Amino acid sequence: MFLRNESFGEYIRSYKVITAIIIVNLFFFIWVDLFTFLGGAEIRGLGIGSNIHIAMGEWWRFITPIFLHGGLTHVLFNSFALFLFGPALEQMLGRTRFIAAYLGTGIFANVVYFYFGSPDPHLGASGAVFGLFGIYLYMVALRKDLISNVNSQMITVIIVIGVIMTFINPQVNIIAHIFGLLSGALIAPLMLAGVRYSDQFTERHVHDPDEIGFDPDRWRKKARLKQRIWFYAAAGLVAMIAFFAFVDFFLLP
Repeated sequence: MFLRNESFGEYIRSYKVITAIIIVNLFFFIWVDLFTFLGGAEIRGLGIGSNIHIAMGEWWRFITPIFLHGGLTHVLFNSFALFLFGPALEQMLGRTRFIAAYLGTGIFANVVYFYFGSPDPHLGASGAVFGLFGIYLYMVALRKDLISNVNSQMITVIIVIGVIMTFINPQVNIIAHIFGLLSGALIAPLMLAGVRYSDQFTERHVHDPDEIGFDPDRWRKKARLKQRIWFYAAAGLVAMIAFFAFVDFFLLP
């Protein structure tokens, strides 16, 4: 579900929405951060989240911050999370519902920030990414038929780490993270209506490692898979800590 085994071409063909979002994120990062002399500074100024400007009628700022980021580590962090955790949902929900979930949770997080956040500018896809985590959280809690025990444990660890890191780092948009997560969990019943576990494999001939089948080495493989899952979870924790340490030490005044 979360371990990628496709080739680059297979990934692009199978997950067109995720690929498009990542391309858009990287495109605007390159334009806004590296080509400021070609209008990047103006694009950043027009698209960054600003409660003051939203109050003046610039409503598009509820949407545009989702595709803008505050540096290379920021865009890579959110894009990697989307790359890793988005595919199963794109397959299960379908492209239309996945886009609605991604943009809907990101916009909702920005709307809540407009009413309860500070006037400081904000940007990033974290609210939308946490919205996807919210859908997984609902699956773990109430739709266990859609997620295996191993993947349930992994995503739970990732969500807990993400929430903890949200409150540890003072520069993180707490409101966007938490309300993105909550909005994902709230819309999950609607988004997952009629969805079956097998839907995440319908467009690709991929063997689910937890699928029941005749394999004399099945349980040994499953034990090794669990070890790999916890290794990746631990590696993710270390990576997140390193990321926030890097931001604190090198990027913040």
